[in-house]
Amino acid sequence: MLFRCFCSFLLSLIVFAPPMVRAQLAPESPLHTASQQELDIVKVLLKQEAAWNHGDIDSFAAGYKNSPNIIFLTHDVSRGYAGMVDEYKRDYPTKASMGTLTYSDIEVHTLDENYAVVIGKYHLDRSKKDGGSAEGLFSLVFEKTDQGWKIILDHTT
Repeated sequence: MLFRCFCSFLLSLIVFAPPMVRAQLAPESPLHTASQQELDIVKVLLKQEAAWNHGDIDSFAAGYKNSPNIIFLTHDVSRGYAGMVDEYKRDYPTKASMGTLTYSDIEVHTLDENYAVVIGKYHLDRSKKDGGSAEGLFSLVFEKTDQGWKIILDHTT
């Protein structure tokens, strides 16, 4: 009986000790010094947020690559810069309908020197008569272009 208890204890030590040690060695959220690429990408998002909150769709859209090949995934798949701008102007005809946009929980994941993926949350605050508040998640693929970092794929829920 004593031998069985000892074996059970030893087995539980083998199974549970390594994960406990790893958890102690690797903190949940280590500090991270952002690279210049990451900072440049976040600046694009901050400019978009400011443009949106000033009611300026054209400046907001400047964060996207002006190309017929960019892709938008929402409840449907859309392609192209010109169509995206037209759709934003149709869906948000006034500054009140645009509300106040806030991005949060932004994570930039660089893939290489020319591409990065960004995930985060958005919150759109506006009155009920102007469409009500909305919030969700987004994932973006950025490409480094001659004009700086630009969004080439936008998946927003």
